[in-house]
Amino acid sequence: MRIVGGKYKGRVFSPGKTFKARPTTDMAKESLFNILQNSIDFESIRALDLFSGTGSISYELASRGCPDVTAVEINPAHIQFIKEVIEKLGEKNIRLVKSNVFVFTKRINEKFDLIFADPPYDHPKFSEVAELIFKNDLLNPDGLFILEHSGQFDYSKHPNFQVLRRYGSVHFSIFAAKE
Repeated sequence: MRIVGGKYKGRVFSPGKTFKARPTTDMAKESLFNILQNSIDFESIRALDLFSGTGSISYELASRGCPDVTAVEINPAHIQFIKEVIEKLGEKNIRLVKSNVFVFTKRINEKFDLIFADPPYDHPKFSEVAELIFKNDLLNPDGLFILEHSGQFDYSKHPNFQVLRRYGSVHFSIFAAKE
């Protein structure tokens, strides 16, 4: 896993072969962030990384100057890896929360400018993830929600859907807050 941009660009971290998460590929991540950098001032947003896994998206956001990143993960091994990388980076702007995403999104009383979710593709509640964000009103006006998924899902009929980006087998559906 490589950080593809910002002050930590080029740093590589390996979670090991026994790690259960499927990290976003470097190519897909780099392509997505190239698009986002044209529309987002990373240095002025609050970001939420759901199903953080390796923490790859959180590190990318912090590397690009995001002052407030909340990473939510439930797996203890993943939490430990994320903590270790945060320490190695000396990063102070990532808040790590050990929680079930479905519980966390109902309880948190905050809004974010950018939300990224990369649930396990085989998660039994995968199809409910997009609705969690909008039902719980987690996006600021003009905020974006990005859901990473496989090609078996189609969110184009969702009222908040904006665009689909495909990078190999990785699909990003991008949604916007309704005013």
